[in-house]
Amino acid sequence: MIHTGERYINPLTDFGFKRIFGTPFNSDLLIGFLNALFDGERVIKEVSYKNSEHFGYNESERKAVFDVYCTTDTGARIIVEMQNVYQEFYKDRSIYYSTFPIAEQAKKGDWNYELNDVYTIGILNFAFPEDKKKDNRVTKIVKLMDKETKEVFYEKLTYIYVELEKFNKPLEECKSLYEKWLFCLRNMSNLLERPAELQGRVFERLFQAAEISKFNSRERRAYEQSVNAYRDIKNGMDSARKEGLQKGIKQGLQQGLQQGIKQGLQQGIRQGEHNANLKNAKAMKAMGLPFETIQKITGLTREEIDNL
Repeated sequence: MIHTGERYINPLTDFGFKRIFGTPFNSDLLIGFLNALFDGERVIKEVSYKNSEHFGYNESERKAVFDVYCTTDTGARIIVEMQNVYQEFYKDRSIYYSTFPIAEQAKKGDWNYELNDVYTIGILNFAFPEDKKKDNRVTKIVKLMDKETKEVFYEKLTYIYVELEKFNKPLEECKSLYEKWLFCLRNMSNLLERPAELQGRVFERLFQAAEISKFNSRERRAYEQSVNAYRDIKNGMDSARKEGLQKGIKQGLQQGLQQGIKQGLQQGIRQGEHNANLKNAKAMKAMGLPFETIQKITGLTREEIDNL
């Protein structure tokens, strides 16, 4: 069941994400988010939603189902995917998905292979493991690059990954329109009203579309199912992290104990050998053997030998 204190949907649920970004009625919200993300690099005025289910060239090939798939007024193809759980081959999947809007541009008859832009955008409720320690950027923009010159080789194919786990700014520190969108994606379900900082028609429309009290009974049931699925995923991930942490601590203790025993034995052996050398050096010194001979046999320092 939906928590009684919730006024707005969680945009990171499947239902919530598609209601905000995946319906023609709310296309202005998708346009607003994309324009904030592109920040002037591209300006979108209109989008047309396309069939989100795509099949390969024959029955044996795997199909792809996108959360949101649209074309812009300039012909650019844009896939927007929301992913709550890290998958080992998520990057591979995003590359695979981009092949469908590329391939569908092929034209029959004479064709010069000119393509329109293709964007694959991943809204990720996690951070890539390799980024957690060395990279604090929320948004990663990837293009084909010349490895030697580091220059973009092909401008028309772009992958954008938004790692929401890294975004922790309070609303008062969100300066750009894009940061305000990210704040909404992460925090909307915890808000009881639209904050004063979120002004403008796009945010007014966003909060109107997200208000649970306006749902009909069918929409409410669909959202409850989506919330339950989201919570199951989140609880499963939290349990996995906790189990992994406990296992890591246990392994660390065991390894530490084993290492401690090993180090203790090594130190004991070394101390025993040192004591034996001292004893032997004392006897050799009493026998009148030269210092150089005693040092060569025992490995002791002059100071250690002189103090015997």
